[in-house]
Amino acid sequence: MSAEVISIGALLVMFVVGTMLPINLGILAFVATFAVGTASLGLTEDEIFEGFPAKLFVTIVGVTYLFSVARRNGTIDRLVAAGVRLVRGKVALIPWVLFLVAALLTAFGTFTPAAVAILAPIGMNFAYRYKLNPLVVGMMVISGGHAGAFSPLAVSGALVLGLVDKTELHVSAVTLFSASFLINLVLSALTYVLLAKRTVPLAEGSEMAAEGEDLAVSGRPDWRQWLTLACLVALVVGALGFHLEIGFLALAAGALLALVDMKRQEKAVDGVSWSTLLLVAGMMTYIAMLEKAGIIENVSEHAAGLGAPVAVALLLCFTVAITSAFASSTAILTAIIPIAVPLLLSSHLSAAGLIAALAVSTTIVDTSPFSTNGALVLSNARGVDPRRFYRQVIGYTGGIVALGPVVAWGALVLPWS
Repeated sequence: MSAEVISIGALLVMFVVGTMLPINLGILAFVATFAVGTASLGLTEDEIFEGFPAKLFVTIVGVTYLFSVARRNGTIDRLVAAGVRLVRGKVALIPWVLFLVAALLTAFGTFTPAAVAILAPIGMNFAYRYKLNPLVVGMMVISGGHAGAFSPLAVSGALVLGLVDKTELHVSAVTLFSASFLINLVLSALTYVLLAKRTVPLAEGSEMAAEGEDLAVSGRPDWRQWLTLACLVALVVGALGFHLEIGFLALAAGALLALVDMKRQEKAVDGVSWSTLLLVAGMMTYIAMLEKAGIIENVSEHAAGLGAPVAVALLLCFTVAITSAFASSTAILTAIIPIAVPLLLSSHLSAAGLIAALAVSTTIVDTSPFSTNGALVLSNARGVDPRRFYRQVIGYTGGIVALGPVVAWGALVLPWS
């Protein structure tokens, strides 16, 4: 049995086991990483450890810790109340406000995970306080980030356009940006219409807590809340303006706020979603091992060598969607576009259409809890049953993986094939 079959088979087995049984998928992934990596792929322990997502680990810990501190000193309550006043009490508009803010941030150069890291905790607090569906709020924040992610100023947009510029092909920046924005806008509209009224998977006792808690917004903010707001502004400026690592900034801000309010912040570290961190770190370590062994690249290359160009284009869209649900979207984009170039040069497929379809198919599935964006939503959800909410996110992502590539292919590739 080939190493490729073993590694993909192990991925499927642990995904089924971790989803159906009460065991953290991250634990299974770490075990499988060492078993498959050493016994089947011939990797050393040092090579396996290189795949541990240290940067993502620090980002999730830092952001969730900082917002746990901000919740405990009442600052988040004030931000939520201010947001409600901004929409004049029409809380149903909050997901759309978050969508637009996320799109603006990414369109002007913010890396999508950084934008989601800033907005997801705020959005999840809105959802908890005003009984909005947290799945809708979280997914619309992510879709908003993707809607602006392929502008010429954005990280992903610059990456794709730069890769295309090295070839004989030409892709309009306006086409790439418009395609991503419109498809994510439609996705958000469908998400809002179909899921906004669905039952929220509440944790035991959370409904009573949500009804019984009052926002601590009377009077003026105290000096600790002003300091917290200053830290949040510094976090945004440092991450967006100076491209500093958001995880370390958040940890520094959280530590400072805890030091000036030690009695109330003694248990702030409990607000970090350690189970989510274990799940994401384990899965990403396993996928990084597959990338290092060339398994991910082989899967994409096999897809590119099959069938008629139009059918291959659809297969490529599905391939990147499935792999990107578990792996880095940036890495997948970097790998798949060079693979798609020979297909475009030897066929009548539209270069702009296929490149845009691949870009959308790769990023639209980042709602997955195994991606940075999905993990941030999962780890910041409040008042929900973690396992049931995890299954909702998985189900939503499964629907995107199944339908997203077809929509992108049908809208962007097929009309100009």
